[in-house]
Amino acid sequence: MQDARHWVVATCRDIDREDLVDCAELGVSELVTNAILHGADPIQVRVRGTREHPRVEVRDASCERPVLPGPLAIEPDDSLLLTFGRGLSIVARSADAWGAEIEADGKVVWFAPAREFAEDEGVEGIISVTTPEAMLPAPPPEGAAYVDVTVPDVPLALYVGFQHHFRELRREVRLLSLAHGEAYPIATRLSDLFAALELELDDGLGLSQFQGALAAGALSSDMTVRMRRSAGPTLQQLLDLLDLADAFCRDQRLLSLARGPEQRAFQQWFLGEYIRQARGLPASPWPAQPDQEALAQ
Repeated sequence: MQDARHWVVATCRDIDREDLVDCAELGVSELVTNAILHGADPIQVRVRGTREHPRVEVRDASCERPVLPGPLAIEPDDSLLLTFGRGLSIVARSADAWGAEIEADGKVVWFAPAREFAEDEGVEGIISVTTPEAMLPAPPPEGAAYVDVTVPDVPLALYVGFQHHFRELRREVRLLSLAHGEAYPIATRLSDLFAALELELDDGLGLSQFQGALAAGALSSDMTVRMRRSAGPTLQQLLDLLDLADAFCRDQRLLSLARGPEQRAFQQWFLGEYIRQARGLPASPWPAQPDQEALAQ
């Protein structure tokens, strides 16, 4: 816990946010303690968000929901350190916003450090669930038109990297939108698009089909996904906004990395296949050596 506290304090100072150090240190101490006592290994501490609105995250492998705090029963003359054993009540008072994301393989409890510790009960937490059971698509509208998208020889290493980036970006823009949406309209737009895609794509982006190939150590695999033809324009909007998100990252406002050239080229090809085939065009293979001029753009 001491290492996590020192690292978060150093990170706040690295991004010139000395004003957040006290609350960041207090909040991360409580979250790491909760993860050790009530969560499951591995436990990971990260700082995400932006320089203007950094966010501290503590991830663990338990899917149990954290218990939301109730009113603090503190006597006016209580001389004990208020933080010990207070858990999320202290996080609520150390934050401008906080909450938890429950996922299929664990949870992320997060908070945006405040400049000052609140004298009242603090801000209300936001708990959301993004497990597969909670993300089942809505029933298709009657008469919905479908298209079977077949993507040949998908390079699995690049696909796994894409899934990681997609998942991290989806969480990042959702949390930015929840906590500070008025300051980051691009985050709200991307978050809305991710939600729309979950409704449009009946089998996600194909992850379940690759489990066997990944376990067998294959380098590539074919994929077939059924999607609604109406998803094409949504995917095109997503591709356009991903480029804007990269520019946002490179402006050093977002505390996570933009895509590299090969990642960007793969995503344009992979998502582009959904768009092309929704228009009735044939499948096109991933080029073994993508055009270097395209990668440099």
